[in-house]
Amino acid sequence: MRPFGRFLRKRRLDELPQILNVLRGDMSLIGPRPDYFHHARRFVRQVPGYRERHSIRPGISGLAQVEVGYAQGLDATLSKVKADLVYIQNAGFRMDAWVFWRTLRVVFGAKGL
Repeated sequence: MRPFGRFLRKRRLDELPQILNVLRGDMSLIGPRPDYFHHARRFVRQVPGYRERHSIRPGISGLAQVEVGYAQGLDATLSKVKADLVYIQNAGFRMDAWVFWRTLRVVFGAKGL
């Protein structure tokens, strides 16, 4: 990865264009992070609760991102889904504010990558 790209990724600034999706109403600021379609097709069959995480609008950041981080593989996806389901069960202003605060700490703490 080139230095500028690494800088953007580390600070998660490469996610900013998704604000357009929020403005269009396709995404929320906070919610379960969408997966690639190929991954979703596989995990919906293998991971209990995976389909339920699609019951609300996806978000740019979410509880799974700030608590679990990037999920690769089946075990990490299980952890991500558990966090997403906790978010869905406790969704509201307080939860969104807490996830937003944790997101800011990750971004400004440069803990991305």
